[in-house]
Amino acid sequence: MAVTKVSSTSHFVSRRSAVSGRGGAASGHWVPNTDVYTTDTGLVVKVELPGMKSEDLEITMEGNRLRISGNRPDACRAQHCNFLVMEISYGPFVSELELPSGYDLGQARAIYVNGFLRIDAPAAQPPQSKTTKVPIADGN
Repeated sequence: MAVTKVSSTSHFVSRRSAVSGRGGAASGHWVPNTDVYTTDTGLVVKVELPGMKSEDLEITMEGNRLRISGNRPDACRAQHCNFLVMEISYGPFVSELELPSGYDLGQARAIYVNGFLRIDAPAAQPPQSKTTKVPIADGN
């Protein structure tokens, strides 16, 4: 199973984002930390998104492409402040993953618990080959 991760040097999942680079500070967008792994029963995508509500997240799938987007508000910061260290990303994000074939994304289930979004996609069932009898019309 070959997969590619575009915005890094590992070759596991093809990732596209609306931003260039990891933080995306110039455009105001960011990309959440994401793990993608397989189990005996399917594929798991786990996204680190603390400080959000499930209703602020959107997941769409088209073919093998998974798109996760949302907006993490910065509601607990004083309006006028001078940062000494700023490592937490806020604002809108979009993360697109091109997942390997062999998984039924149409049957995927998502849950958001304790700051982690987990998406489980079961392994696709191989197509059942069945024998079909084709009737032959009498040409006379």
